Amino acid sequence: MEVSARLKYARTSAQKTRLLANQIRGLSAERAVRLLYFSSKKAASIIRKVLCSAIANAAHNHGININELTVSTLLIDEGPVARRFRARARGRTNQILKRTCHITVKVSRSNTERKIRSGSKS
Repeated sequence: MEVSARLKYARTSAQKTRLLANQIRGLSAERAVRLLYFSSKKAASIIRKVLCSAIANAAHNHGININELTVSTLLIDEGPVARRFRARARGRTNQILKRTCHITVKVSRSNTERKIRSGSKS
């Protein structure tokens, strides 16, 4: 059974958020929360809150033990883009893009966890 949580219109770019999403996809929920807690990226706290919400949904709504949960699906979709203009020299303007993204986290009960490969690529 998959339990999900979703955050729409997160004020961070999808490209930067996907860097973290690729790291925690397939990990146990507890390990993913720890990894996100110690990450220095802005998107880490946003993803961590959505992941904790999905874990709470599984525990409260379905009575699933949180130690058995893994991050089965983590989708980062692009949201709408707000456009601002910055005045430049000689009467010109440059466009500033305020990007947003939609984050969907699905956790499921599983005892298997994706193995993290350590070491350098040869």
